[in-house]
Amino acid sequence: MSAVPETPAAPSRPTVTEREARQVAEAAREQDWRKPSFAKELFLGRFRLDLIHPHPLPADEDVRRGEEFLARLRDFCETKVDGALIEREARIPDEVINGLKELGALGMKIDTKYGGLGLTQVYYNKALALVGSASPAIGALLSAHQSIGVPQPLKVFGTREQKETFLPRCARTDISAFLLTEPDVGSDPARLATTAVPEGDDYVLDGVKLWTTNGVVADLLVVMARVPKSEGHRGGITAFVVEADSEGVTVENRNAFMGLRGLENGVTRFHRVRVPASHRIGEEGQGLKIALTTLNTGRLSLPAMCVGAGKWCLKIAREWSAEREQWGKPVALHEAVGSKIAFIAATTFALEAVVDLSSQMADENRNDIRIEAALAKLYGSETAWLMADELVQIRGGRGFETADSLRARGERAVPAEQMLRDLRINRIFEGSTEIMHLLIAREAVDAHLSVAGDLIDPDKTLGDKARAGTSAGAFYARWLPKLVAGPGQLPGTYGEFKHGIDLSPHLRYVERTSRKLARSTFYAMSRWQGRMETKQGFLGRIVDIGAELFAMSAACVRAELLRGRGDHGREAYQLADAFCRQARLRVEELFGRLWSNTDDLDRKVVKNVLGGSYTWLEDGVIDPSGEGPWIADATPGPPARDDVRRPIR
Repeated sequence: MSAVPETPAAPSRPTVTEREARQVAEAAREQDWRKPSFAKELFLGRFRLDLIHPHPLPADEDVRRGEEFLARLRDFCETKVDGALIEREARIPDEVINGLKELGALGMKIDTKYGGLGLTQVYYNKALALVGSASPAIGALLSAHQSIGVPQPLKVFGTREQKETFLPRCARTDISAFLLTEPDVGSDPARLATTAVPEGDDYVLDGVKLWTTNGVVADLLVVMARVPKSEGHRGGITAFVVEADSEGVTVENRNAFMGLRGLENGVTRFHRVRVPASHRIGEEGQGLKIALTTLNTGRLSLPAMCVGAGKWCLKIAREWSAEREQWGKPVALHEAVGSKIAFIAATTFALEAVVDLSSQMADENRNDIRIEAALAKLYGSETAWLMADELVQIRGGRGFETADSLRARGERAVPAEQMLRDLRINRIFEGSTEIMHLLIAREAVDAHLSVAGDLIDPDKTLGDKARAGTSAGAFYARWLPKLVAGPGQLPGTYGEFKHGIDLSPHLRYVERTSRKLARSTFYAMSRWQGRMETKQGFLGRIVDIGAELFAMSAACVRAELLRGRGDHGREAYQLADAFCRQARLRVEELFGRLWSNTDDLDRKVVKNVLGGSYTWLEDGVIDPSGEGPWIADATPGPPARDDVRRPIR
């Protein structure tokens, strides 16, 4: 073994201003819209139903291969996967992971020429929903491996040699992980501290990565690191494929969480790790663009598993509330419980509609789905959590009791409380709800910023502002009049959605409301201009309205698809109608809160909290927290702890 070079002086963590951080994030965005986007148009007040209706469908051969794999996967899950065992032991057994490898589950999205199954996004998501219902930890392992791990970045940005080298391994034997987050860096990658210093034909990595899903068992890693700018090197945040068993790579801790107890998530340290330049993905400085592009479709895996959770919640709610009686009748027939069941049923239908529609659009590659995928992630993670919470409430005390305890005293071992714990992370995974609000809002107002960005930018010159004013005036002169009236005001519009139950009023509502949403956004930009980006409460509500409108549209289109195929069409129309009526109430509440809210007062209270004005309110309790820093030291250097990496063989 060669001697390890002396540790260089620890690089200082980049210090960036708020503006610099935004510039880094902005540079990583896809700047152009080369393809149409239903959701983008929706936020602009243009209801382009033609982009999603008739509902796109997969090719017959894709359906055949997908269904065949789902049948094999279902048999494997029913006979080989013990979700309760994984929960108790907080670990997926090696034989289960090896069985998934033999089944080809590691290569569901990898092209057949590299040894993968080559499934469509639609069937990949159906597979994740299925396996995630058997064990959410397995769903997370497969999703992290294929949606954000090595296969997806290489599919889009990899060289032919990289694909031929790594994709066959990922398809059958090697587990991959994605490493971006650091102990002091979450959704603000401008402060990334892990470095990759060019040295001959290699890069030398130093740094610490946190919350490395699959990192404990991974064979291959996608690592984001900062390359210093130097002669011949443009520098910037850059993506690398790193062999997990490379000298200097240490998994220092396997993290434990409130849910997903089988998740192989850890802390990984890189100390003088040599990575060949041929393992760099894309060019220097493209790392964040690669990450964001990967997530454009990668985000669909999480809401797919939320669909599976909704289906299970509905099954348990139906079976339990028909069995349990109170005051002479099943609890389902009491309105207080029945409304919860109706919410679960309608929301599951709509969420599946959103995921299937977005996935099929991803497969066809005719539309830009970056907003649709982000909305699916946001909506799925929030609604699945609500559905699981309602299930726990429907189950009462049994919902709070663990499955093992229920089994021990002779009742059906229903893991409702585990479902609630497992789903909670989805509101944080792959972009927290708060970050998703900001990300989607940025894309939703892109057209405005394209024509008026210089006008509201305080750093631009008067000349720049004048030119922007002329451009903006021309744009808004054409755009604003179109927001006054539209087909949503004509009673017969969308009449093809009337079959016994009439869904056309809901689509007319979406059309009218999309214009109202666009007007509200324009008014806010006119009112706040450059301060718009600080109005995160307002932007979050704008995005939530858009999410509801997208879900309503998807639900109606799916109902019509099922009706046309003779596949539970009447019931689908009922569910779509119920969902749209529920969603409309939520939309109206959100509109009311756009302008009538406590945002300004809340900001004052927060400043007082941070300033210590209310510390007296904290009296009378004992803090059970342990000692230690709020954020662990992540200074680069040799490992101080044993390697807990556990390769699966």
